[in-house]
Amino acid sequence: MKVLVAVDKGPESQMALRYACHLLQDFDVHVDALYVKPDLAEMTPETTYAPFYSKEALEKTIETETLRVGQQIRSVCNELTSAVGVCEPILAVGDPADEILHAADSGDYDLIVLGSHGRSSLRGFLLGTVHAKILHHARQPVLIVRDFRPIQRVLIAYRGSQCDQGALSFVAPLLSKQNPQITILHVQETERGESEESARACLLQGDQTLKQLGSTPVTKMAKGDFADEILKDVVVERYDLIVLGAYGHKRPKYLKVISDEALNLVRWTTRPVLVYRDKNDV
Repeated sequence: MKVLVAVDKGPESQMALRYACHLLQDFDVHVDALYVKPDLAEMTPETTYAPFYSKEALEKTIETETLRVGQQIRSVCNELTSAVGVCEPILAVGDPADEILHAADSGDYDLIVLGSHGRSSLRGFLLGTVHAKILHHARQPVLIVRDFRPIQRVLIAYRGSQCDQGALSFVAPLLSKQNPQITILHVQETERGESEESARACLLQGDQTLKQLGSTPVTKMAKGDFADEILKDVVVERYDLIVLGAYGHKRPKYLKVISDEALNLVRWTTRPVLVYRDKNDV
């Protein structure tokens, strides 16, 4: 398995790197930590909010930050080599979201990991910046890390009559060594015309899928707005990881971007979130 962790100068992305290795410990995994260096050719003092900086000063600042981040990545990777097979720092230059997406595709990665919170320059999906662009356009599952916590309780957020089993099949093997309690919550969206019968059939199918993968889940069903019902359950149950599909319902191929409901869940929850999509089906 190949994992791409986007890092920057903030401590949040270093935590994301540690979290990814914690999640995937005891697996045959290759982790690359990608730092995207700003492209000086596209920068001006005005666009960087540093009107009194010369081009030479900006270049020196960028190079100093690049060296510091590289040292931080190597330090973390040295700590984690016993937990994962390989941990390598790599460097790109340009727009962070574009370079992360390009690296993920060209390197044939299976998972993208992003840090969040604090003053990280990767923060900002609420404003439609790096996180939102990656969540919309990534071909791979995307894990948003918010804090480092033991994974003891996991919620699989389930919706739609299509009964997509992809997220279950992807995450269950990753969690098998940690053996958390997995809950499947299917929200029956009556306004979309989903019947109770089809919702229960999806829950049953999910239950059977996880049991085949060696996990016995808790199954629940709710009615109403997908995001609202999931968030209510998260507040009560305090899960350590939330897993959901990116699209919700089947859509034409050219519209395969993250659904509004999935994006809202990522925005509003304070828990780590794994947004699943099948990279072979995008």
